[in-house]
Amino acid sequence: MKVIQHSVETLQTALVSNRQDLAKLYSKYAKEERRLLEEGFHPGHPGSLFQPITLHSDSDWINAHPEEPQDFQSFYRDPYRKTPNASQNTIYIQTIGSFGEAGPQTDQYMEWLREYCQAFFYGLSVKFLPAVTVAKTGCSFRVNSNSHNLQILTGMGVFSFARYDDNFYSRSYAGRLKKSFKTKQGDYSVFDGYYTPPITSTLLLRSCKEILKLNISLQTMTHEIGHMFGIKHCQWLNCVMQGSNHLEESDRRPLDFCPICLRKLQVAIGFKIAERYKALLHWMEEDQSQTSEQEEASACQSVLHFPKPTEAFHTSRLWLRRCLDILGKKDEL
Repeated sequence: MKVIQHSVETLQTALVSNRQDLAKLYSKYAKEERRLLEEGFHPGHPGSLFQPITLHSDSDWINAHPEEPQDFQSFYRDPYRKTPNASQNTIYIQTIGSFGEAGPQTDQYMEWLREYCQAFFYGLSVKFLPAVTVAKTGCSFRVNSNSHNLQILTGMGVFSFARYDDNFYSRSYAGRLKKSFKTKQGDYSVFDGYYTPPITSTLLLRSCKEILKLNISLQTMTHEIGHMFGIKHCQWLNCVMQGSNHLEESDRRPLDFCPICLRKLQVAIGFKIAERYKALLHWMEEDQSQTSEQEEASACQSVLHFPKPTEAFHTSRLWLRRCLDILGKKDEL
């Protein structure tokens, strides 16, 4: 295992910048906010909120895909980075293809994804668009030469639930096609009835990072949307914006940003850091299965309610509370 360690000076430059105007912009953060962000200067120290990146194999992203690190200055100067405004302040989530035997539980998981995304990108609205078929997208697709699973060739901002199934890369995966199977571009009938793993809490966790299996869904989703703001793969600290080549590497990523990537998003959206953390903490603690007696009486006749797997977020809740302690907002919780 290799640990990527940057000097305090390198991390300070990556966060603050040597440019006078950007350093002046940084100085506008409250003292408590700067104290939180500067926790990242000493990753891995006892009690530190942030950890260094660890590489476990040659197949890990940084080893397999060398990239130029993006510090705050590079992000700020990027003419293509996205900044929301009064008329463009909504993130849209659209499902592509079938979820198989979709039902109330799948609908509930998707609503959890939407609400988490709205807390993560605090200050923006998050809405669903109607689902579309794969054919409607007009996208290219292929059969992966190694896994023999169908793959949609996509750009930034798209993630797959199937990829985060524990059996996706195994020979026993139900969606694995025969080696002799040939696809024809434009013939989307191959997707008719194609296997889709059920959306479980574990699958969803992996996809929100890219929440427990719900955690992964949150991780992937926020990672891909982060790219849409112009935030590139993080090579500074352990961060949700790290690239991942495989499931084990994805599982090592935290749910949230390192200080450098957090500053990028904060400048783009303009939220108060403490308010964002409070919204995330509220989402992780809220049990949506709890309704009033009146709501329960009417709901039980038509809609099933499922408890949010809040136990999956125990570590993240503790981390958020530590951040809020530093920000001086603990008494307001």
